[in-house]
Amino acid sequence: MTNPLILSDAQQTIGRRWNDGQSLAQARILGLARDALDFISATGQWYPFDDYRVSGWHHGSPPAADERSTQLHEQLRTTEAFFERLLNDPTTADEQPAIQVILDALRFISSTRQHEAFAHFLEHLEANAPPYVMAAFDTQEEAEVWLQKHPSPPLFAEVLIGNKPHDVVYDRETNFRRLPWNRRLHQYLSWLEEFDPPDAEASFSTLEEAEAWLMRQAHPAKRTWVKVAGEFYLAVYYSNINHRALFPMSMAVRGSKELKSS
Repeated sequence: MTNPLILSDAQQTIGRRWNDGQSLAQARILGLARDALDFISATGQWYPFDDYRVSGWHHGSPPAADERSTQLHEQLRTTEAFFERLLNDPTTADEQPAIQVILDALRFISSTRQHEAFAHFLEHLEANAPPYVMAAFDTQEEAEVWLQKHPSPPLFAEVLIGNKPHDVVYDRETNFRRLPWNRRLHQYLSWLEEFDPPDAEASFSTLEEAEAWLMRQAHPAKRTWVKVAGEFYLAVYYSNINHRALFPMSMAVRGSKELKSS
């Protein structure tokens, strides 16, 4: 298997071209390439992507289903053309492996007809929503059953177990499978408290009332603040799995303390 760090190397190649004086068009191109790499990681598609790179399989560009998909399809083509020119530039010889990974990521999304899923992922990012998740379970037992029965667990993806974040760890060669807890949601809540200070859209006396309110929302926001018994909670909607969750700000406080002591 190819080393997954090639995705990180590709991100560094993008980062070296990012500058404050760049045009809006270049910012969009670099941003889309960055997000395409993140999409592959966040959705746990490392193994399919690696197989795609090894086989060179191409399914062809799919027809766009709606206006949003059409626009994204064109943006992917523009971004691909930019990196194709970069790949053929003699001055980028040392970066060509990383540039090829970027091109493969863009082509992988198009060839596997994932425009709609990628569009949902971009909306999630634009909303500064919590870390992307691919599944949610009420109990550890349910999650373990899912993990053991899954034909190819989404490596590097994140899942929620009792609304607590866990990573999917999977080795295809040894069939090793685990769901270790992670701290990214804690870090995110700490960051969000500074980026978007809590201002409750609604207030409730009990958590049950807040959960009932969230479930009644026909078109919930990706994230919004509410207050429950005087404490701020972040109400989140994961549209890709149709899951709604309430995260208390106390998670951010505990996460910050743990990070400082680790």
